[in-house]
Amino acid sequence: MSRGYHQFCGLARALDLIGSRWALLIVRDLLTGPKRFSELQDGLSGVPTNVLTARLRELEDEGIVMRRAHERPGGGVVYDLTDFGRELEQPIMALGFWGARAMGPMHPDDHFSVDSLTLALRGSFRPEHADARPRVYDFKVEDRSLRARVADGRLVVPSDSTDEPDLVVEADADVLAGLFSGQLTLDVARKSGRLQLRGTKAEAARLLDMFRFPSYA
Repeated sequence: MSRGYHQFCGLARALDLIGSRWALLIVRDLLTGPKRFSELQDGLSGVPTNVLTARLRELEDEGIVMRRAHERPGGGVVYDLTDFGRELEQPIMALGFWGARAMGPMHPDDHFSVDSLTLALRGSFRPEHADARPRVYDFKVEDRSLRARVADGRLVVPSDSTDEPDLVVEADADVLAGLFSGQLTLDVARKSGRLQLRGTKAEAARLLDMFRFPSYA
């Protein structure tokens, strides 16, 4: 990857590495786990195949992404982050929450990413609001599913827990964002018909208390 800024500055070098279009979003999606090329395409709606191929090659060349054999049945090759690449999790979450304050309402052509929700949950988790009993939460957003587990003040998301969920939340992406930012109440969301809960209202309130997204203008 060529140096584009020619400044003796860490931020400039970071932009050389991950400032190309789609590069940061590729890293975002790999922060939730290794993925096949087709899975990256699915999560990055609108990315041209040749652009995704080029970005992955550039990120590999810079030691941020690596290819390896898939451990699950079916084999094949997956893309994963190196240790150097995983160090981007905190900066990416911080940048995402900064951007969320200016995001505004969801537009009809906006694409929902379950990887984006995963990182938002990780970054907004407030362990001091979790009690001692382990809990499992299922999110169903726009035909996509995500499971989270909270236990001993720790959040695991995505989780492969096989326990029965304490709460299932089915909602549109913008409704979920409104709930976690405190800009929308459970009652209003349920009355709108865009939020369905399987579980108690008390459990839903506990969930919302454990996470806090930034409010947008």
